[in-house]
Amino acid sequence: MSVKLMMTWDIVPEHEQDYFEFVIGEFIPGVQRLGFQPVEAWATIYGDYPQIQVGILADDLSGVQQVLRSEGWSQLQDKLFGLVKNFSYKVVPARNGFQF
Repeated sequence: MSVKLMMTWDIVPEHEQDYFEFVIGEFIPGVQRLGFQPVEAWATIYGDYPQIQVGILADDLSGVQQVLRSEGWSQLQDKLFGLVKNFSYKVVPARNGFQF
């Protein structure tokens, strides 16, 4: 069964430019190389919710767990953590439409 890795975070204000360059230039290509398929990205414009939500599709739970333990994921995550705060993630069964 397909699953989604749902991640949320807030961009550190003084790192916005670096954040966007990293996401486009390294993060998205990096997660694709690891076998994930980015399928959605949402930005909160109003309310007390995480600023960014990203959904990444994977074939199954064991595949997600394997990637999350990999050195490639660790490197991407370390770079991301230098640019964001309040990072959170969960793995849920994939379905169409918005998931939170």
